[in-house]
Amino acid sequence: MGRVLVLTNSSGGLYDFRNEFVKALLEENQVFISMPDDTKEKELMEEGCQIIKTSINRRGINPIEDLKLYRTYRNMMKELEPDLVVTYTIKPNIYGGFCAGRRKIPYISTITGLGGAFDRTGLLLQLIIHMYRAGMKKASCVFFQNEENKGIFQKFGIHGKKEKLVMGSGVNLERHVYEPYPEHDETHFLFVGRVMKERGILEFIEAAKKLHSDKIHFDILGYCDEDYQSLLDELEQQGIIHQLGFHTEVHPYLADASAIVIASFHEGMSNALIEAAATGRPVIASNISGCLEAFEEGKTGFGFTPGKPEELIQSMEKFLELPYEKRAEMGQAARKKMEKEFDRKLVTASYMDEVHRILGKKG
Repeated sequence: MGRVLVLTNSSGGLYDFRNEFVKALLEENQVFISMPDDTKEKELMEEGCQIIKTSINRRGINPIEDLKLYRTYRNMMKELEPDLVVTYTIKPNIYGGFCAGRRKIPYISTITGLGGAFDRTGLLLQLIIHMYRAGMKKASCVFFQNEENKGIFQKFGIHGKKEKLVMGSGVNLERHVYEPYPEHDETHFLFVGRVMKERGILEFIEAAKKLHSDKIHFDILGYCDEDYQSLLDELEQQGIIHQLGFHTEVHPYLADASAIVIASFHEGMSNALIEAAATGRPVIASNISGCLEAFEEGKTGFGFTPGKPEELIQSMEKFLELPYEKRAEMGQAARKKMEKEFDRKLVTASYMDEVHRILGKKG
């Protein structure tokens, strides 16, 4: 059996969105997972993975912490001598990729989104480009989740040995089954994701202030990742929003919603959007790469320009004008789109094709 090392910054993200790939790897290999938390440690260990706890400051830019992470990855690869390294998210991609390249270990990297990294200017942008080039240049394959991210890498001369485009992480259609559209006469707009500025929480709040009523509710599903908790608590006391908190199982909340709101400024591919669509719910989504691929204007949802609350409100008002039958029809069309284009089995197969090519195995 081969030895595969997976580097990630979140056990929950790995398990919720990539576990089918992990299980496929386990059928043919020993799988070691480097991760910073224990959210899904029990589940991954029960499947047969060997866990290596690795501290990562996901959003920090402390050079001392990052140097420590680099050394941790270097020592890990020296000790394990894996046949293949698989990396997800920025720091594992950059530092893990650089370590694997230096040790001449084949590696696969996935660009799950760029956030605002390439919106920078001057020396900071040049540093980001240099680090990505160093981390990606020896990658056996770099997976992208949308064409825009791929184009940005090409623009700045960041290349692996091979590039491949997939529809995000795909969606597990058995886990997120179609649910009949809710028959209650209230409308619930559900914000799904980390509560932070780049996820569009301020625009969602502006819409809630204008449109909320006894029949129109604004719910938030996710943990507060920036300093908005006191504001959220105040708005909840005023009856403007309702906080559902963070939950590892989101499907029941998607099923109860009338429409899911994705107001992000940046996305690789919005998992919340495709899970909502698979559940049979219309979406109100940002007109950005990572969302545009997953909904159809007027057919499965409505789009708006991120950062513009007035446009979000207009899209919500369009949705509120729809009769029950039209809303349900949009949800059905969303599910069909997911079945045709976003089945996670297709994404897993694409990854395993590369694993077999690199390791010299037949699929």
